[in-house]
Amino acid sequence: MKPMIDLRVYAVLDPSRCDGRDPVGLAAAAAAGGATLVQLRDKTSTTRDLVAMARAVRDVLDPPAVPLLINDRVDVALAADCAGVHVGQSDMAAADARRLLGPERIVGVTVHHLHEAEAVDPTIVDYVGIGPVFATASKDPGDPPMGPEGLGRLIAGLGDLPACGIAGIDHGNAAAVIGAGAAGVAVISDIFMAGDVEAATRRLRLVVDGALAKKASS
Repeated sequence: MKPMIDLRVYAVLDPSRCDGRDPVGLAAAAAAGGATLVQLRDKTSTTRDLVAMARAVRDVLDPPAVPLLINDRVDVALAADCAGVHVGQSDMAAADARRLLGPERIVGVTVHHLHEAEAVDPTIVDYVGIGPVFATASKDPGDPPMGPEGLGRLIAGLGDLPACGIAGIDHGNAAAVIGAGAAGVAVISDIFMAGDVEAATRRLRLVVDGALAKKASS
């Protein structure tokens, strides 16, 4: 059975953006603070080390039932028995990821432009990450920030597929991302570079839940 997809607080765990601390412990803290989905994004570890880390992170997320996705690496997701993958425009095609993973795992994809959003197949993809919404130091997105207005335009091209905003999002601007139509926010630094990861995640969750409640009542 495919895990429930809750994009509200999508914590992206990059070991290079953990301020030198143990990523596994920080993943547990994010889950305790209210993260609803976690992605492990590691571009430098060996495959064996990445599988080991994925298993360790999965194990600390299982008690609160927070699904773990692996960035790009379908092989790692399968080896570590994770909930699925998130792929970018230059990674394995979503259709190939779905074929390898089967129907019971999650496949998410990143889009940067309207034509990419309109090309997403909802029979293959479970959710879409859209960005860069704001400028970020976590990675070079290769495109200028689109802002909430641009995010809203791309969300409109997705039909009923849920979407989260990506890049430069924190507790100060997350409400604007939700107001643009996103179901949640994908966040690296505002969670995992914080001194208290659990408290930072809880703060972000309150902002997102508040923005979603406001949108539902309007």
